[in-house]
Formats: sequence, structure tokens, C-alpha cells
Amino acid sequence: MKKSLLLLLFLGLVGPLWAQQDRQTLVRESDTLTYTYVPLEPMDSEMLEGVEPADSTAKPGFLKRVVNYFAEANVDRTFEKKLDFTFIGGPSYSSDTKLSIGVMGAGLYRTDRTDSLTPPSDVTLFGSASITGFYVLGIRGNTLFKHDKNRLTYRVSFASRPLDYWGVGYNDGAHKPHIDYTEKLTRVEATYLHLVAKGFYVGADLRLHYIKGKNFDRHVPEGMSLERDYLYGMRQEYLSTGLGVVAQYDTRDFAPNAYKGVYIKAGAMILPKGLGTVSETLWKFDFTISGYQRLWSSGVLAMEAHGEFNSKDTPWPFMARMGGDFRMRSYYEGRYTDLNMITAQVELRQRIWRRISCAVWGGAGTVFSGIGPYEDSWMNERSFSWSQILPEVGLGLRWEFKKRVNIRFDFGVGKDSTGFIVQINEAF
Repeated sequence: MKKSLLLLLFLGLVGPLWAQQDRQTLVRESDTLTYTYVPLEPMDSEMLEGVEPADSTAKPGFLKRVVNYFAEANVDRTFEKKLDFTFIGGPSYSSDTKLSIGVMGAGLYRTDRTDSLTPPSDVTLFGSASITGFYVLGIRGNTLFKHDKNRLTYRVSFASRPLDYWGVGYNDGAHKPHIDYTEKLTRVEATYLHLVAKGFYVGADLRLHYIKGKNFDRHVPEGMSLERDYLYGMRQEYLSTGLGVVAQYDTRDFAPNAYKGVYIKAGAMILPKGLGTVSETLWKFDFTISGYQRLWSSGVLAMEAHGEFNSKDTPWPFMARMGGDFRMRSYYEGRYTDLNMITAQVELRQRIWRRISCAVWGGAGTVFSGIGPYEDSWMNERSFSWSQILPEVGLGLRWEFKKRVNIRFDFGVGKDSTGFIVQINEAF
């Protein structure tokens, strides 16, 4: 009897508290969480005296929102979002296009968000314009499908660029006065790869290029001819479609900014006469070999060798152009142009503080028409020569815009040449 009375007394004390409890269940996808909520006792007016009520409608100022936007931009949210995308814009400069206003956007995503072993896919949007008449608009990226068994690499861009043109061959680039022209360019490129063995892919290549040169004649030096001394009988406008095969071995941990791994690519392409305005069916072969190695926890050594080789009837817009944003960055893109090109570069990348890094690099390369000797003395002048190897060194600053996606500021010095570049993603 005493036990029964004690039990009734206990229930009488705790019963009201138990009744106030609100048991709820939260279900998110396949996870179920049950929790218990016990409300606090209401506070009287004396306890609340001097306490400012929270303003739930207050928003941070514009500057604070901008700071927060970029402060969180490098956090990997690809497991939470279908597309983790961030934009940045402002003035930019390069030796080719001069001062312009640009907008860049970088996005990371996963085709399978349950797969934590495959690196995220990436996409980059870019656009820039200046009062000189320059503009460019495009998209490029790498899509890694489920378990990285298939890959799609692509680039689509439209541009109008006031450029300098020296002619064809090393000697033209080194000694001939340049002329100005405007290049209208439409470029569509895509490579689809399928995994056949660990790290080894094979696939197909598609390329569509339309290039038109305008306003060449305005600055041809007196006593020289545009057709004879610069274009060598070639036209000013060409369209080509290329179909090719690709073999690739890739063990990089993240393509836009690798810390470790090896990348080897070889591609062969045919440009049929009937799928463009070229006078003959053309061929093209290129290869890239690069390696990445951590030297210490915050330092990476990157190395690359690259070669491009074209058939002898290839017109000037489709020849190999040395220089630009990714290889031989100290040289104006296209100053040295010929059928063939080989380049090599080594770069040390070092994290300095939080999202800021730096880089130092060196490189060398040249353009040539072939090995020679030739009966034509002009062709002999364009054959490969060790004396025509061009050197470069450079320094760069990096800011991590997205997770392992950098905006880079590069300054390079070459032979009678300098280059300054603002770009997104590492050069190689």
C-alpha cells in the first residue's frame, strides 16, 4: 500500500512536466532524428529589464554582405548544392588585350553527390570587354560522370580582338615589324573520354573554328606587301571542322589545380576539306605531359612539356601560336607562329597565408616548320634550330576564389618581351 501511494505521489509531481514536453520527429532523406523539446519558464518583466529585443529583420550592410560572400566562397558545398557557383568582376589586363572590364564565374558540382572519392566537376564562365573594341564571351569546363568512368571537357567562346601580327616563322616574329588587325573568332571544342583501365581513357575530339582577320592593310610598312610578306598567299578568313581521337592517362587529384599526379595526353585530328573552307584536308597532332608533386605540406612542384604539329598546308589562323595565358606566358600570343611548336615549363607553387599563394616559374619554347633541310631557302629559315629556343621566367600571386580554384596574377619576362595576365585556374 505504501508503495502504491508513493507511485501516485511521484506521478502527480512529474505528470504536469511530462505533459508540457513536446516530442517531435525530424525526417531528412534516409535519416530519422527524434528529439524532446522542453519549453523554458516565462520570464517576468524585472528579468527582461534592460535587455534589447532582437531585431530579426535587421540585415548586414552591403559591404558586409560582399565580405561574407567571398569569405565563404572557398568552402566546399558540392555535397549540399547542385551547383556551387561564385562570380567576381572588375578591371583586368593582359599584354594581348590591354585594359578591360571583366566578369568571371567559377562553379563546382558533382554528378553523383553520394560519391566522395571522385573530384568535383568544374565550370568557368568568362566575359570581358574594352573601349578598344575587344570583347570575349565563353564557357569552359570539365564534367566527371559517375565514378569518373566518363569525362567531358568543353570550351565555347566568341571573341573580337584587336591584335598584332608579325607573319609566320621565328624570324618574322623576331625581326619583322608587326601590323595591326582585328580577329573575329568563334571556337567550339569538346572531348569525350571513356575509362578503359585505371587512370587510362580513350575518346573522341570535336573542333569547330571560324577565324576572320580584318583591317590588315592599314599598317603595312611601305615597300612591303600584305599578301607577299605577311600572309604568304593565304586568305584572311577560314572555317575548319576537326574530328579526332584522344588517349589520356590522368591520375591528378583535381584537374584545375593538381597537388599530385601525372597527366599524359596524345591526340590526332583530321580536318576534312569538305567540312570547311581549307583548300586541302589537313591533319594535326598534339601531346601534353605534366606531373605534380608535393615537396612539403604547402608547396607543389608542377612540370609540363607540350608539342603541337600541323600539316604543311595549314593556313596561318590554325597554326601553332606561342604565348598567351597558359604556356610561354611572357610572350604575346601569336608573335611566334608556325606549323609546329614545342614548349616546356616548371612552376613552384607555395601557399603563403590562408587563401593567398605565390608561384615562380621558368620555361622555354620555339616554333618551326620542320626539321629540314629543304630545297626552298625560305623553308630552311623556318626549320628547327636550337639557337631559336626562347626562354622565360615569371612570378605570380594566387587567391583562392573557390575551393582549390585560384585567380592568378602572373608577370613574366622573356627575350625582348614581357607579359602580365589575370586569369582563373592554374596555367597547367
